Amino acid sequence: MDDQSPKLTITHHVAGQGGRYVAVVEAASAEGYLEWETGGLQGEREVRIAAHTIVPRAIGGRGVAAALVDRLIADAARLGFLIRPDCSYVAKKFADNPDWAPFKA
Repeated sequence: MDDQSPKLTITHHVAGQGGRYVAVVEAASAEGYLEWETGGLQGEREVRIAAHTIVPRAIGGRGVAAALVDRLIADAARLGFLIRPDCSYVAKKFADNPDWAPFKA
């Protein structure tokens, strides 16, 4: 997102056996989200399955999906979990960012 883009806020909500990153664009009623599910352990590390990334057309084209995945990666780096990219968008972002390989389950 560039300096001309509206402000984007991402929050993380854990629920049951997973969670959701929710993106809110300033002055827009639609929200984007990335859902994840618990995927057990790989060695000693928790695995989170990136299941779905959804961005409504009303807020599309503003970098919302990329920002959601960036937040997931930042949390993986900070908290030490691995990501299994079942979502096609997240899988593509992993392919485009080979430096993310240490976070991939």
